[in-house]
Amino acid sequence: MQNLQEKDLQLFNLISEEKERQRCGLELIASENFTSKQVMECLGSILTNKYSEGLPGARYYGGNEIIDKIENLCIERALKTYNLSGEEWGVNVQPYSGSVANMAAYLGVLKPHDRIMGLDLPSGGHLTHGYYTAKKKISATSIIFESFGYRVNSEGFIDYDELAEISERFKPKMIICGASAYPRDLDYSRFREIADKCGAYLLCDMAHISGLVATGEMNNPYEYCDIVTTTTHKTLRGPRSGIIFFKKKFQSEINFSVFPGLQGGPHEHQIAGVATQLLEAQTPEFKHYIQQVKKNAKTMAQEFIKRGYKLSTNGTDNHLLLISLRDKKITGSKIEKICEAVHISINKNAVPGDTSALQPGGIRIGTSALTTRECKENDCVIVVELIHKAILLALKIQDKVGKKLVDFSKELTDNPEVKLLKKEVNNFARNFPFPF
Repeated sequence: MQNLQEKDLQLFNLISEEKERQRCGLELIASENFTSKQVMECLGSILTNKYSEGLPGARYYGGNEIIDKIENLCIERALKTYNLSGEEWGVNVQPYSGSVANMAAYLGVLKPHDRIMGLDLPSGGHLTHGYYTAKKKISATSIIFESFGYRVNSEGFIDYDELAEISERFKPKMIICGASAYPRDLDYSRFREIADKCGAYLLCDMAHISGLVATGEMNNPYEYCDIVTTTTHKTLRGPRSGIIFFKKKFQSEINFSVFPGLQGGPHEHQIAGVATQLLEAQTPEFKHYIQQVKKNAKTMAQEFIKRGYKLSTNGTDNHLLLISLRDKKITGSKIEKICEAVHISINKNAVPGDTSALQPGGIRIGTSALTTRECKENDCVIVVELIHKAILLALKIQDKVGKKLVDFSKELTDNPEVKLLKKEVNNFARNFPFPF
């Protein structure tokens, strides 16, 4: 059989280009990481050929005796990774992604138009936690359920007192803790207290911090929550997939919600990739990796503060930083553009007080991917300096062409200073090993 290079050279070349882009750039998007060769082997295996609707031991197709063993192995490893009892907790490893995991969990225990509360998107929440504007309900969560967002205070910390007050009036059926751009640990005990007072279920979406929870480097949501959802590709460093953990009393409803409620056949090649990554997450080496992720994030936070940048909560407890650019008089979207032009991957991000997700006042930076490539604290000092140079150059270009994003983007194409900084980034990035 011909390989991809012989059969489809056009696609092979595009994949090769993307690999080179990743290898020669600096990956700082907090939602991304580099998975292992072992995970990649699972994703490219013959497991992708098998249709396996249903659960282990109860499939709608034949020939799943080996698939059942693989999926059960993944479930067992998920429980072990988070030190959970199979008597108390159930696990579904079939969700295609974190978004599907969240929706399946909601639909498993809630009815349409039930009320939910999650962290507001401009405060660092996620679309799937229920986001809407004055003009439109944005996410499916907001369309199916009645959602109301709680917020962070002016320093960027979750305002638990306000959450308690609003929940008493709003009476949600579910409170969601967890975030997409929140740099601090969560007080699950306080969340539980608030949920109990208003009679709500408590769900933790630990997608961003699952690797830190697995290694005991952040607080444990399982002590207080009814349901815990996660992606598997961020700090856990696995394939792109999702998991739902639930108290056993919710097992039949949530399993039914995943299939046949939302999905068809599960992606068993992904499940195998999750299984092998969960095994790695149990090792001392992975714990050391997560500790380095946190060290790198704290180093970067300190370096940005030294250079006069304002960070949400003035630091971080995890793998990410949220940096406000409002005092610099430039949007996060422009900084994302110039960083992309010089091969630094970050993302624009809303900061407290923002009203636009497309032209937000900040950027989000994560250290998981660079740490996978063996970056240490001294390297992170250099990374911060490279980003600082990009921001200064962006301000210079904005002064030249004005504030319109389209004019700003055009100027990046042939700007000699942009090309020079890109070369500096490429030379630096090549110093670090690529996982495969």
